[in-house]
Amino acid sequence: MKAKLILENGMIFEGKAFGHLKDSVGEVVFTTGMTGYQEVLTDPSYYGQIVTMTYPLIGNYGINLEDMESDSPKVRGFIVREKCNFPNNFRCEMDIEDFLKQNKIIGLEGIDTRALTKVLRNHGTMKGTITLEAQSLEEVSDKLKSFSNKDAVSIVSTKKAYTIEGSGKHVAIMDFGIKENIIRNFKKRDCKLTVFPMTTTAQEILAVNPDLVFLSNGPGDPEDLTEVIENIKKIVGLKPIVGICLGHQLLALTLGGKTAKLKFGHRGCNHPVKDLEENKVHITSQNHGYVVETLPQDVVATHLNINDGTIEGMKHIKLPIFSVQFHPEASAGPQDSEYIFDKFIKYAV
Repeated sequence: MKAKLILENGMIFEGKAFGHLKDSVGEVVFTTGMTGYQEVLTDPSYYGQIVTMTYPLIGNYGINLEDMESDSPKVRGFIVREKCNFPNNFRCEMDIEDFLKQNKIIGLEGIDTRALTKVLRNHGTMKGTITLEAQSLEEVSDKLKSFSNKDAVSIVSTKKAYTIEGSGKHVAIMDFGIKENIIRNFKKRDCKLTVFPMTTTAQEILAVNPDLVFLSNGPGDPEDLTEVIENIKKIVGLKPIVGICLGHQLLALTLGGKTAKLKFGHRGCNHPVKDLEENKVHITSQNHGYVVETLPQDVVATHLNINDGTIEGMKHIKLPIFSVQFHPEASAGPQDSEYIFDKFIKYAV
């Protein structure tokens, strides 16, 4: 069935719909990974977004339940140049169209994804809709204007606290949309994990007496999470705190720093980051539209993005606080930066 992507700047890309055949609205972004489409689809940080894959052929190794990064896909739409209808891999359990159909997500194929990526790079990410019926921007303008992703974290966060037993350090996780491979990496280090909803108070977290508090990744603008920031403030100085991605941004705001929205974000599994302390460059997996623009007082940068110089990691010079913007758990992506989890554990009391 024919379908269109209509961007808020009026540009229209015509292609063919697949998956769940129902219109969808979201923020249109692109990711540069050649593989890892299943991890992208199920990463909660992509909630509210229509994701464009820059690699032209997607779905060739199918979908399998083992590689899920959450319980279901979180994207609002999925755009590819060409989807593979006959995946070939011994781990394949279903093809990408059936996966999207089961989870009520629309896909769009057959458009020039390189041209779309250039538009997003030049003009920045923007709202858009994949539609089966509408013909022009005027017909969908109200729908685009009303789209908001402010409640994203509350939607993807766990609804009740749960514990994963381990004999090592006790890590309290504030779940803003955590990826499964972050949990796997802590489990690999034999940590006991207590995972809390985003609405949990500082008192409830401190009551379990953790060795370390971890702030997870997640979707949306960190400045929208004012209550979360106030809760983190009450933990600062009482327990060591570490974080990834959104957690990193929230820490910066908690300590008095500033965040800003990037023009088109960093998304993919091929982003070079320099560790300033080890004087090494690692290839990292990334997924963020916001970045720490101004470091707080008594905080120094530990990692920098090679491509644009943005801050990719920071630590407090007086308090046990450390965080990174990139995803050391990868999935999908290279495993260069898994050493970050060992650094996290060293901060535990």
